[in-house]
Amino acid sequence: MPELPDIVVYIEALAARIVGQKLARVRLLDPFLLRTAEPPIGAVEGGRVMGLRRIGKRIVVEFEGCLFLVFHLMVAGRLRWRALGGKAPGRIGLAILEFSNGALVFTEAGTKRRASLHLVQGEEALKRFDPGGLEVLDIDRTSFASRLKAENHTLKRALTDPHIFSGIGNAYSDEILHRAQLSPIALTFQLTDEDVARLHSATTAVLSEWTQRLREDAGESFPDKVTAFRDEMAVHGRHGKPCPVCGAPVQRIVYADNETNYCARCQTGGRILADRALSRLLKKSWPRNIDEL
Repeated sequence: MPELPDIVVYIEALAARIVGQKLARVRLLDPFLLRTAEPPIGAVEGGRVMGLRRIGKRIVVEFEGCLFLVFHLMVAGRLRWRALGGKAPGRIGLAILEFSNGALVFTEAGTKRRASLHLVQGEEALKRFDPGGLEVLDIDRTSFASRLKAENHTLKRALTDPHIFSGIGNAYSDEILHRAQLSPIALTFQLTDEDVARLHSATTAVLSEWTQRLREDAGESFPDKVTAFRDEMAVHGRHGKPCPVCGAPVQRIVYADNETNYCARCQTGGRILADRALSRLLKKSWPRNIDEL
């Protein structure tokens, strides 16, 4: 799922192309994409783009008349910028927004249709899309600590809960926890002041560094290669590969459609965390620490 760094770079690329432009036509290729009926989608046609903003992992395009298009990419949704008159993107295509200078194409890979588009009018209607998470790059360490310890959760859950912090998902939470040398299952109530300081520093550093890296990778082009798996990442998506800090093989915890990646030597004192499925299968044969593995 595109997270804060990806969304920021998307917005910057879109702002350079569509702010001040009029939306000529909206072509819905998959009617299920649009989750609102009032105002009708035709209400934005002919409207001028006034600005863009981010709400968590959502992209908001503001039109004159206080109309807002809200894009939620979810896991497999992506945005592409194409020349007018180009071929529709086949079965992955969800919508095409045509401007005078090009077309914004909304796609979603796979068969699960999770991505969504909403059209709402007024700031009050827009507020319902904000779950209330704090913008980590805009707060100091004291505010970060207060929100982090408001309830007792694992660090992985606390970082990825949109009601606690805004814009952080599965990929960058793995990178943040590795940078902070903290276990994904450590409980927020058990953190020392030193742990919290290290986590705050790691969070701001990882998000800032990756935003800048993605910005430089895109350059003047539209970011077409948005992915949660990058070779330069320390642990996310790198199960079995060597940790760039200590060389130990990266471990994982698999649950539902996601997995958490971590380095046992750097983050858990060498302890191998139980995988809900595999550890039950292996039982006594499950390795307890990285050296035993």
